[in-house]
Amino acid sequence: MSDTHKGSCFCGTVQFEVSGAPVAMGICHCDSCRHWSAGPVNSFALWPKDVVKITAGADAIGTYAKTDNSHRKWCTKCGGHVMNDHPGMAMADVFAAVLPTLEFKPAIHVFYGEKMIAIKDGLPKFKDLPAEFGGSGDTLPE
Repeated sequence: MSDTHKGSCFCGTVQFEVSGAPVAMGICHCDSCRHWSAGPVNSFALWPKDVVKITAGADAIGTYAKTDNSHRKWCTKCGGHVMNDHPGMAMADVFAAVLPTLEFKPAIHVFYGEKMIAIKDGLPKFKDLPAEFGGSGDTLPE
């Protein structure tokens, strides 16, 4: 399997690629991600910012930052979600669902303290974030 993954927004106007392996993959339960995705959870794949390349449609990317932690990006033509920039971590969360060749293997749950649904899969459940990503590092039971 290639170490470069290509993705796009819903209509294909915004296209991008990531290379190498993600730093982390998991499932986010935070209120912001749930509202943004209109779902009970959001799958994430974190990549160093310098390996995320917009290859088409950069002029069609909209950005919204409710907080300084996440700058959410979407296509202004179709509304399709693309990624979140996390400036404080120098990372981009490219949504796993928009990278069709990425084998999504979640390793953690984050913001499980805000969960809407319980997921019993044996993975660590962080109250907020792991300490290495700026969180408390506290875990919660399944």
